[in-house]
Amino acid sequence: MTPADADRELDMVIVGAGFAGLYMLHNAHGLGLRAEVIERGDGVGGTWYWNRYPGARCDVPSMEYSFGFDHQLEQEWEWTEKYATQAEILAYVEHVADRFDLRADITLSTTVEACRFDDSTGRWVVTASDGVTRVARFVVMATGCLSAANVPDIEGRDGFAGRTFHTGRWPHEGVDFSGRRVAVIGTGSSAVQSIPFIAAEADQVSVFQRTATWAVPAHNEPLDLAAVAEIKADYANWRQKARDSSSAFGGYYPRREVSALDADEAELAEQYDERWEVGGLSFLRAYNDLLLDERANATAAAYIRGKIAELVDDPETAALLSPDTIVGCKRLCVDTDYYATFNRPNVRLIDVSSDPIERIDAAGPVVGGMLHEVDDIVFATGFDAMTGALERIAIEGRGGRPLRDAWSAGPVTYLGLQVAGFPNLFTITGPGSPSVLTNMIASIEQHVEWITDAIVALDAGGFRTIEPADEAQDRWVGYVNEIANHTLFHGCSSWYLGANVPGKPRVFMPLPGFPEYRAVCEQIVADDYRGFVRN
Repeated sequence: MTPADADRELDMVIVGAGFAGLYMLHNAHGLGLRAEVIERGDGVGGTWYWNRYPGARCDVPSMEYSFGFDHQLEQEWEWTEKYATQAEILAYVEHVADRFDLRADITLSTTVEACRFDDSTGRWVVTASDGVTRVARFVVMATGCLSAANVPDIEGRDGFAGRTFHTGRWPHEGVDFSGRRVAVIGTGSSAVQSIPFIAAEADQVSVFQRTATWAVPAHNEPLDLAAVAEIKADYANWRQKARDSSSAFGGYYPRREVSALDADEAELAEQYDERWEVGGLSFLRAYNDLLLDERANATAAAYIRGKIAELVDDPETAALLSPDTIVGCKRLCVDTDYYATFNRPNVRLIDVSSDPIERIDAAGPVVGGMLHEVDDIVFATGFDAMTGALERIAIEGRGGRPLRDAWSAGPVTYLGLQVAGFPNLFTITGPGSPSVLTNMIASIEQHVEWITDAIVALDAGGFRTIEPADEAQDRWVGYVNEIANHTLFHGCSSWYLGANVPGKPRVFMPLPGFPEYRAVCEQIVADDYRGFVRN
């Protein structure tokens, strides 16, 4: 396939029309590039297009979970709540698409099936479900870290006679659970958010829990207009303070740079009470060593277990809901009435940690030989995180080498942005970058801006392609592992490690520490793109 044989010749193909894809397209327009976004959904929004389950809401405060690249955009948009709902975030993304005149270059309802690098032309050949072959110099994967739904392969699953749903593929028209018996399989973030809503509607809800989840209250509320005005008056500095934090957000409640081990019981209780009342992920920023030292972490764990015991009436149920893992080694959940929901007479908790679901019969799940008859099953089982969406596309680099082969022992990248042997292919918030450990919008903006500058530098230097050197990639993978090994993120089986997907290599994929990462990226550029090969 040569450019002359292509149905469409472009400078850049962008895969995905979420926050990352839209911002990349906006910057491509600024460079004068012929660019096209290909999106398998029927609309823009990415994560917020697909995840419409009851109670779907962001766990990063809305004033921070928004673009900061355009002053007028951040001034004109009005958020209504501390934590925005799926519907409000989707409306924001649609506003961005319209405001920056992006829709003309977005192709919807189309799945990218394959991307193949042509060694003879130095260009990418992209094939998609619409039958159009596109040839482009650059391919940018804006596929998202949490976009490939993970449905567990339970025997008999497809033979269930009732309705089945996955929280990441929720029907757009909504679901009425009135008068229904519902099984919810999984107790991660989407389950924590949706179970209270489902329980308020359904006749009976059976929650199948393999691993108990740490959750802190959201204490969501309407935004105070005076507080919003104060933030907007100094938005740039407010965002910069957030970006200088380890998670790239925290304008409301920054991390205290003191150790939990230096606090006595009274101070611990005071600080955790304060964070609990504020709500949200700021809880883990009460002390600076909660994800570094098991003894420090144990103080937070004891506090939350105490809260669970207060919130759940039945001691046996409270004990089952109390995790025995490290707080934060899995994504900390932010809830509204999750624990209290188990006090409802129509909600029961079924522990499947030692006695897993054997199979799903036509009438419902079977555990320990006992059939649990239900009308509906909700799979709140998360995603094949960070790599799943990429590996579902047949991506071939130099010499026809599949990305799946390059990642057979786990994902390898340089900066989470590129893979050796795959020239001019960029992965926004890819494995090996802070991504899911941060406010994703801040990470997306940093990556898109880095890619934009790299393309400008490429052209200014008279180069056609850029890719990592093998040795630089190897060093980077080692660095990511070294940093992760100094934390407690290895303290449990999580989707950060790919542990929720059978057969997936156990590799810690994100990189803790956003400001340090950003500084490394800037230094590599200052060193004339050290570690990259440009031809």
